[in-house]
Amino acid sequence: MAKTQLEEINRNIYDIKNKDEYDYKIKKGLTREIVEEISNQKNDPDWMREIRLKALETYNKLEMPTWGPDLSELNMDEIATYVRPKSKLNSSWDDVPDDIKNTFDKLGIPEAEKTSLAGVGAQYDSEVVYHSMKDELLKQGVIYTDMETAVKDYPDLVKEHFMKCVPISDHKFVALHAAVWSGGSFVYVPKGVKLEMPLQSYFRLNSPESGQFEHTLIIVDEGASLHFIEGCSAPKYNKVNLHAGCVELYVRDNAYLRYSTIENWSKNMLNLNTKKAICGKNAEVDWVSGSFGSKISMLYPMSILNGEGAKTEFTGISFAGGGQNLDNGFKAIHNAPNTSSVVNAKSISKNGGKCTYRSLIRINENATGSKSSVSCESLMLDDFSISDTVPTNDIRTDEVEFSHEAKIGKISDKTIFYLMSRGLSEEDAKAMIVRGFAYPISKELPVEYAVEMNNLINLELEGAIG
Repeated sequence: MAKTQLEEINRNIYDIKNKDEYDYKIKKGLTREIVEEISNQKNDPDWMREIRLKALETYNKLEMPTWGPDLSELNMDEIATYVRPKSKLNSSWDDVPDDIKNTFDKLGIPEAEKTSLAGVGAQYDSEVVYHSMKDELLKQGVIYTDMETAVKDYPDLVKEHFMKCVPISDHKFVALHAAVWSGGSFVYVPKGVKLEMPLQSYFRLNSPESGQFEHTLIIVDEGASLHFIEGCSAPKYNKVNLHAGCVELYVRDNAYLRYSTIENWSKNMLNLNTKKAICGKNAEVDWVSGSFGSKISMLYPMSILNGEGAKTEFTGISFAGGGQNLDNGFKAIHNAPNTSSVVNAKSISKNGGKCTYRSLIRINENATGSKSSVSCESLMLDDFSISDTVPTNDIRTDEVEFSHEAKIGKISDKTIFYLMSRGLSEEDAKAMIVRGFAYPISKELPVEYAVEMNNLINLELEGAIG
C-alpha cells in the first residue's frame, strides 16, 4: 500500500492567540510558598489550604509514571501554575473583556448557549470568566457554578466530596492538581430532577509556559439525570504547557449521567487529566470522548460500580498525527452483582503518530451476574504510524459474561478503488472512510458538538495525499 502523506493541519480558530496579558501570574515552579500564595489569592478556607499543602507533600513523595509515554520534557520549574486573567466572574457575555469574549465567540460558545444549552461556564487560563444557568433550573434547586463559589457557598457539600472519588494519593499528577487547582465547575442535581438540555463548561488556556488545573465536581442525586459537556482548546506555543485537571462524578441510586468531552489541546500540551465516577444502585454513567491535539495524552476515565445493577458505557476516539503520543483508555471496577460495562474505543493514527489503548476491567468476587464487553479498533493511515492495545482484564468470579475484541488495520486499497470508481478523488475517499470509522462516536454527541468533532477530523485530514 502506498504511504499516505498528510500535511500538518491549520488549526484555524483553535490557534487564536491573544496577547499574554493577565491580572496576576504566579512565578514558575512548585514550592510550598507558591502553593500558599495560590491559596492566598483564592482566599481559601483553612480546610482547603490544608488539602493543598498535604497534596504538595504527597506530590513530592510520589514517583513519575514510567509505564507510559516519556514525560521527561516536563519541568515544573518552567510552568506557572496560576494565571488570573484580566476579568472577574461575569453572568453576562457583554461584561467579559472584548479579547476574551471574541475568542469564545469564534469558538461558538455563546451561540451554542442560546440554542442548545441549559447553562454554560467558560474558563480562561486559571479562572472562570463567565457562568450562567437558565432560571427554571434554579427554581428546581439545580446548582451550577464555578468551584471557587462552591467552596464558599456550599462548603459542607464540597468538603464531603472533594478529592474523595479521586484520592490525592492516586498518582503524582492528581497530587499536583490538588495542590494548585483553580477554576472548574460544580454541579448538583437534586433528587428526581431531569435536565432536558445539557450543561457545558469550556476551558481555554491562552498563556504560554503555564498549566491549567480545573476541578469539576458533579453530584447527580437519586433518580435525577444530566448531560454534561466539557470542551477544551489552546493555541500552539513552542514551549510545553500542562493540563492536569480532575473530574469527580457521583451518580446516586437510579440516577443517570452522560459526560461528553471534546479535547482539542494544542500540540505542545501535555494532557495528564484524571476522571472518575462512583455509581450507586441501578445508576448509569455514559462517557463520550473525543481526543484531538496534545503532544502527549494520558487519560483513562474510570467508573466504579458500587451499587447492584449499576451500568457504564464508554465510547471514545483518539486521533494522533506526527509527534503525538495519545495514551488513552478506560477503567471499570465491578463491585456489586449484576453490574455491566460496555467499552467501544477507536483510534486513528497518521504521519507517525502513536495511539495506545490502555484499559482495566476488574470484576470482583462479589460481582456475580455481571457483564462486560470491550471492543477497541484502530485505523492507521500509513505504513509508519503506531497503534497498540494494552488491555488488563481481571475477572475474579466465574459467574459473569465477558468479551474482548481488538482490531488494528489500514485503509483497504479495494475500498479506496471502489469509492474512486464511483467518482470520488482518493483524498475524498479516504476522508469518507475515516468519517465513517468515527461515526459511532459523533452520533452520540449533540448535533453542534458532532459538527465540531467532524470539523476537527476534517482539519486533521487537510493537505495533499500522495
